[in-house]
Amino acid sequence: MARAARFTNRFDIVLFGGCILLSLVSMVLPPNLREPVAGALRRSLVAPLVRLQRGAEKWRGAYLTAEREELRRDTLALAAARVPTLEADNDRLRQMLGLGSKLQWGFIPAQALQGRGRADDFTITLSAGSRAGIRERSLVVAPEGIVGMVQTVDPSMSLAILFAHPDFRVSAMSADGSAFGIVQPHIAGNTTLNPTQTGSLQSERWLLELRGVPFRSTLKPGAVVYSSGLGGIYPRGIPVGVVLGEIKTTEAWARTYLLRPSVNPAEISSVMVLTPQRGTAGLNNVWAEVGSVDSATRRIVAAGDSLARQAASAEAAARRAAIDSTARTYRDSARRETASTADSIARVIPGAPVIPRATPAAPRPADTAATRGARP
Repeated sequence: MARAARFTNRFDIVLFGGCILLSLVSMVLPPNLREPVAGALRRSLVAPLVRLQRGAEKWRGAYLTAEREELRRDTLALAAARVPTLEADNDRLRQMLGLGSKLQWGFIPAQALQGRGRADDFTITLSAGSRAGIRERSLVVAPEGIVGMVQTVDPSMSLAILFAHPDFRVSAMSADGSAFGIVQPHIAGNTTLNPTQTGSLQSERWLLELRGVPFRSTLKPGAVVYSSGLGGIYPRGIPVGVVLGEIKTTEAWARTYLLRPSVNPAEISSVMVLTPQRGTAGLNNVWAEVGSVDSATRRIVAAGDSLARQAASAEAAARRAAIDSTARTYRDSARRETASTADSIARVIPGAPVIPRATPAAPRPADTAATRGARP
């Protein structure tokens, strides 16, 4: 074993020395002898290495191409996934702008951060505090209606309870003022509801109850319930919820109705906090016209999109007309040059066949290009 190892080491050394010697000899060879030797080496010893390098380059190029393609697909997928979110954010911002334009003064915009993992999940954290003018017991609203009430205020943030909090109470009434009552959180498990009644709410615990309605007053499913202004905290005319139906209780001289809140808790992201002065001044017809403001904004956006499509269609028609005009000019010029060349050949070479002049094409109607190729 030791002799075989020594023989192998000596052979490697001799082979290495031979390679060095051949390289030195090839360097000192004259050019007329150096190129044949190099060509023979490339065709014999170096050819497998060249093929190996070529294959490695191809594999490297394929790997880089696949990586770029995967990155491009991921980018497109991410952009496509963000489109619905951006549309929802834009719709929400339009609604907030509509509400702000109706309130005009006395409100503080804030971001609602819903706490996760808390023991009480009926509270939200607002991104504004006493420095922005928020005070305790200030009303938190959204474009859809009542969200809750500020409970704790810090200099840069505040804590508010939602409408499903056990301490939430608001005096409410029907739209026509024929029925009054007190809205409070619904106790889950007392009623059996189907998914069509709860709507997009995740569970029954987010529902509300309108209690203490006089027995002579009846509300139909789908009726909107507003704040009545009694009590001095919640101004009159803010949507609280929508009637789902009447539920049976032990009260013999009063009715209790189950309400779906106007604000979906899953969509609480941007809110407005009303100052006490704004609540005292009243909010008549603010929420009654928020929907019309949002509808007007949507009509303006749709009109802008229609004008953009018309402009694109007109531009495409003009481009197509210019292309057709250039093509006709080129064809007419080519025909004139061909006829002129034939006349010259006939004058220089007697007896040469005369090529008849091409009859000019009839002009197209002016709207042919726009009718045939105009596509937005």
